Amino acid sequence: MGVPLYNRDLSWLSFNYRVLLMAADQQVPLYERIKFLSIFSSNLDEFFRVRMPAILTINRVLENDPAAGENESISSDTLQQVLQEINRQQQEYGQIFTGSVLPDLRTHGVQLYYNQPLQPAHLAFTKYYFLTTVLAYLQPVWLNGKHKKLFLENNQLYLAVTLVPENNTSIQEFVIVNIPADLPRFQQLPSLEGVHYIAFLDDIIRAHLSYLFPGYTVESCHSVKLTRNAEMDMDEVKGDILEEVETLIRKRELGVPTRFLYDAAISRSLLHFLAIQFDVQDDEQVMGGRYHNLKDLASLPAPAGLLHVDYPKVIPAENKAIVATDRLLDLVLQQDLLVHLPYQRYDYILRFFNEAAADPDVAEIYVTLYRIASGSQIAQALISAAKNGKKVTVFVELKARFDEANNIRWAKKMKDAGVKLIYSIPGMKVHAKTALVKRNRGYQWDYCGLIATGNFNESTARFYTDHVLFTGHKDITREMELLFLYLQSREQPAGYQFLQFQHLLVAQFNMTERFTGLIDREIVHVKEGKPGRIIIKINNLQERGMISKLYEASQAGVQIDLIVRSINCLVPDIAESKNIRIIRIVDRYLEHARVFIFHNNNQEEVYMGSADWMNRNLHRRIEVCVPVYDPALQQQLKDIVRLQLQDPAKAQLAIQQYVQNIV
Repeated sequence: MGVPLYNRDLSWLSFNYRVLLMAADQQVPLYERIKFLSIFSSNLDEFFRVRMPAILTINRVLENDPAAGENESISSDTLQQVLQEINRQQQEYGQIFTGSVLPDLRTHGVQLYYNQPLQPAHLAFTKYYFLTTVLAYLQPVWLNGKHKKLFLENNQLYLAVTLVPENNTSIQEFVIVNIPADLPRFQQLPSLEGVHYIAFLDDIIRAHLSYLFPGYTVESCHSVKLTRNAEMDMDEVKGDILEEVETLIRKRELGVPTRFLYDAAISRSLLHFLAIQFDVQDDEQVMGGRYHNLKDLASLPAPAGLLHVDYPKVIPAENKAIVATDRLLDLVLQQDLLVHLPYQRYDYILRFFNEAAADPDVAEIYVTLYRIASGSQIAQALISAAKNGKKVTVFVELKARFDEANNIRWAKKMKDAGVKLIYSIPGMKVHAKTALVKRNRGYQWDYCGLIATGNFNESTARFYTDHVLFTGHKDITREMELLFLYLQSREQPAGYQFLQFQHLLVAQFNMTERFTGLIDREIVHVKEGKPGRIIIKINNLQERGMISKLYEASQAGVQIDLIVRSINCLVPDIAESKNIRIIRIVDRYLEHARVFIFHNNNQEEVYMGSADWMNRNLHRRIEVCVPVYDPALQQQLKDIVRLQLQDPAKAQLAIQQYVQNIV
């Protein structure tokens, strides 16, 4: 009998539904609810770009061989279940938006035109904007066979327009008009009787389409969008990896369709015509509403003077020990430090890199970068360090999905400045968040390390919850140095014989075995009549072996608490999971930290790091988790996780207050 598993894609949709419920929560400020609607839509777009291609492919395989998915918790009706769940969520989305959010906007004196014509009082303004600004971006394409076949760009918005010649009403012509992505999606219009009006760019174009087609009558106009497969097979990338990844990025925008989203009001004949035009299969056609790309709601203007529509501004707490020191690197050598993001300032991580770049005693800097901020101060500090004569070695993961182009841009800048760049290992991603600074003082080398649960990215650090450990622990930092030596070899882990980690847990080398051993130890304690308890906080839980081990521990009597933000394939409320509690936290900040706590007969061990428990993380990536040895820092992590377990709905506010009081 196989390990009971919950379907990964349905689990992900369950997480996205929890995001949607935040938009329905009247306790959440209005414009924050609108942002959750945006996040839900953005997530769903990514689902169709990344996950749906595999579902469609597997479904076609299972049609011929139903047993093929036996070991992957999928069946021949998975596609139907996924589409039904998406349709259900989209229906609820519409109810939340039209039945709750739009009325609440009106209560605040804001009227968003939605499924309604523009008032005559606004047409002069929108006509002027259309003729002076919008018209320059419009590129209508006639679908009459006389022009080169139109290629719909990935996830871009279009209007499918039906025209009738004024001199021959028996003929129909079909035209595709782009909705420009380079213009703001929303336009503030003149206020009327104290009400602020906002219009979609779509509706401004609709209202003035006749200017594009003199001699024709616009019979109908419906929005459409094509989503394409965004997965890129980089496992066999060879030669100049930077050049090949750039080529693959361009090819991604040419991927096969996975979803043709259309306005439900479109005629069946026009839909059929468009499906033929753009090579869309029946199972790739998804009915939607009048507006697509509602992820753009994140940019909905908030007229000046609106009160209580956003979360109250939070000033991140100070880490008193770091603030009090003149030299952060010296302090790290004296004691371990822990920063909790975004509850504390990200400035301390920036300061670490800035001091390393300027310190005349620093000789070498090593860092792994997975997702680099678009305006990265960290990358700039590394450039300055190289120009200051330091040996700077940076491992840039060129295969970080949807961040490849930005990572390549920064990689080129750093290389031009003299930074030694190491690119992706073939067939593997480096997802570890680590940095190491080496200082030479006379005959002695000092090592200062940085290990985080999230990316060295000051942009995402404002709304991702993560932990960053500063450490001068000699054994940990020496193992970090060995890890960076390995990364420079770019060899496959199985062929690299020189690493023996005693402290770090590194995927591909010892992580799975160490986590398995830590769970086994809890099982042994319970069998000996001692307490056994495990607390794990991760983003995704999907790897079959680790789920099986958690089931085994549960059946032995180990009490297990899981905080799993997104994908969870462990099945709750069955015999195998009788001692396992699972919670999910969706709130103001995105829960992103990975923390592992093992009771160990009242001698608790605490680990933190980059690794989720998924196949990709444990078997196809380089991940790093680190033990937290300092008792005070251990207690901070245990207290934060305890607050999340006690009251998930109020945990982030409680943690914010807790972190303010850390001495």
